[in-house]
Amino acid sequence: MNYHEQAIRIYCGSRWLYGVLSLPDIPCSRGVLVAVGGPQYRAGSHRQFVLLTRELARQNIACLRFDFRGMGDSEGDIRSFEDVDEDIASAVNFFLTECSFLQDVVIWGLCDAASAAMFYAHQDTRISGLVLLNPWVRTEEGIAKVYLRHHYLARLFQVEFWKKLISGQFNPIASVRSLYTLINSLSRAGNTSTASKNPGYSCSQLSLPERMFNGLQNFQGKVLIITSGKDVTAREFLDLVNTSVDWQNTFKTKQVKLSHLATANHTFSTREWRDQVAQLTGNWLRSW
Repeated sequence: MNYHEQAIRIYCGSRWLYGVLSLPDIPCSRGVLVAVGGPQYRAGSHRQFVLLTRELARQNIACLRFDFRGMGDSEGDIRSFEDVDEDIASAVNFFLTECSFLQDVVIWGLCDAASAAMFYAHQDTRISGLVLLNPWVRTEEGIAKVYLRHHYLARLFQVEFWKKLISGQFNPIASVRSLYTLINSLSRAGNTSTASKNPGYSCSQLSLPERMFNGLQNFQGKVLIITSGKDVTAREFLDLVNTSVDWQNTFKTKQVKLSHLATANHTFSTREWRDQVAQLTGNWLRSW
């Protein structure tokens, strides 16, 4: 084994954060900070973050995974992914101080941790890149569109749906009620999603996707986005990008790299999918 691991603690706002450093014997100058979304702790689902950081360490990439305040072993009150800037900054400070060979840091995050990374990264010039997996852009309007487009419309082309309809197993009343609820959600969301179009809007009035977009626009580093084909969170994010000229233009300008694992679920729970994520991450880190 060409790396070793050590338990660490990080001081943050009068509280201690706990984590694990994976240190290669011959490290490169770029490190990876794994930001953990909730409700998770630093091991990750099916030990995803443990396996990822060990594989990257074998590739000579130093990694730090840690718990935000209020999560896992870390002290303090639990907080939203929208309120962890101080935690990430403390972790970056510790990482660069403890590992003096590092010149820059890449933040790696899944789901709402990816969103937290997008909020934070543009504020810290030491962050050279982001690896974002299935970023969380959840809005009432967004999820309604996903179910309408990818569930209800898709069912019309499924043989199983027509078999149930003919045999009487299908309940049209329940489906109509569900569809009405979705359309009603779209209508309500459409009436409340105009904050950024008003001259006097503040940042706090922006929707989650708008704030994430601002973070991406202001970030000067490299970005790798990995999405799953069998995940509604990924589908909502991809639908947002595919229907927004602003997002598409920013992806081109920033040279954002997109990778899509068509058969993977939200947490990349099989060994094959985890290995693919680790390979994509490692190859991308070495490419620049």
